[in-house]
Amino acid sequence: MKRLLLGLAASTAMFSPAFAELLDLEKDELTFGFIKLTDMAPLAVAYEQGYFLDEGLFVTLEAQANWKVLLDGVIDGQLDGAHMLAGQPLAATIGYGTEAHIVTPFSMDLNGNGITVSNDVWEKMLPHIPKMEDGRPQHPVSAEALVPVIEEFNAKGEAFNMGMVFPVSTHNYELRYWLAAGGINPGYYSPENISGQIDADVFLSVTPPPQMPATLEAGTIHGYCVGEPWNQQAVFKGIGVPVITDYQLWKNNPEKVFGITNDFAEQNPNTTKAVVRALIRAAMWLDENDNANRPEAVQILSRPEYVGADYDVIANSMTGFFEFEKGDKRDIPDFNVFFRYNATYPYYSDAIWYLTQMRRWGQIAEPKSDAWYKDVAASVYRPDIYLEAARSLVDDGLANEADFPWDSDGFKAPTPAADIIDGIAYDGRAPNAYLESLPIGLKGEQVVVGDAVQG
Repeated sequence: MKRLLLGLAASTAMFSPAFAELLDLEKDELTFGFIKLTDMAPLAVAYEQGYFLDEGLFVTLEAQANWKVLLDGVIDGQLDGAHMLAGQPLAATIGYGTEAHIVTPFSMDLNGNGITVSNDVWEKMLPHIPKMEDGRPQHPVSAEALVPVIEEFNAKGEAFNMGMVFPVSTHNYELRYWLAAGGINPGYYSPENISGQIDADVFLSVTPPPQMPATLEAGTIHGYCVGEPWNQQAVFKGIGVPVITDYQLWKNNPEKVFGITNDFAEQNPNTTKAVVRALIRAAMWLDENDNANRPEAVQILSRPEYVGADYDVIANSMTGFFEFEKGDKRDIPDFNVFFRYNATYPYYSDAIWYLTQMRRWGQIAEPKSDAWYKDVAASVYRPDIYLEAARSLVDDGLANEADFPWDSDGFKAPTPAADIIDGIAYDGRAPNAYLESLPIGLKGEQVVVGDAVQG
């Protein structure tokens, strides 16, 4: 793992005393972890643009081998914070997997993922996919087109396998959402069986993001859900075809978060505020002037110490379009969103969506009240810290008053049915009603017992 440590000479030259006077930092030398994905960009930009230094922070960024290693590093204190899957702080706080109280004062981005299938699977899906007037496949592709392919595999006695990055990842839940919207059961978890494959029509397994293309090429999996640049890498290598982006699955859905322990936040309130200030400025830079800085951001991310993929591969999604097959580039200007649409604000309703998906597939084994969902969300997502940092940026003339949701109660307006692939609206204020509206998945008093759903 390559370490990015700011030297003393550089810090002396670049550091702005004006910002140093703002806060009395409890800790100024910090190590943050990340996974090699384009949505770690706010961390890289805050480092490269000197925003951490402006706050008096001397930061080391360390790439991590996988999401579990990253989470363990934050919990045991080897890392002061990290680029995290949004489900990780929630799962840890409720004790699913490793138990620890992790909080997030900053949401890192919206959208940014895709679902890719192998060339062979794509060819089998094509006859079941509507065509546009110019003959190209109509996107987004419904998982209904995958049903006859799965049936063909089953008839030959072969399992249909797909990869996702972690059991509590957005990618697991998005892949499951897409499959279920097409009538395919992705399987359940239970306290006794954490494979997630109970009563499944397809079998989902964990693969680290950078290994997705090679695992697909080897035939170990037949498709996957992952963040960029690993969907576009499959296109560039000619080994797979993305069938849907998560922007098309759920318009402007929440993605990664910046996670720290609750103890760190309580013991280092000024340092936490300074970190959030730097990350907000980085997010603003990434989206300002209609993404004018994205080419420079792609240059940064393409370095081996960050994402390490080719410039053109990263640029394919970061600069406003997405390539589904070689030559079939389509405009998706909001594929990666880092600041607009209040992307950085840690909404309770975003946290609750993740919790509903944990309940839907049995990771939360028992029914919970609506109040429980809200209480957990509020214990993990910290808009109070975020808004304090944002207010100080506005007061310093570094951000615009109009860019922040000062009067928010933590809930977004309900996501309309038209913005979600299955046509089912989502309202974070009514999680149990939302679960009842989903045709596949646990609801009400249902539980998983053995290899079946009961109730």
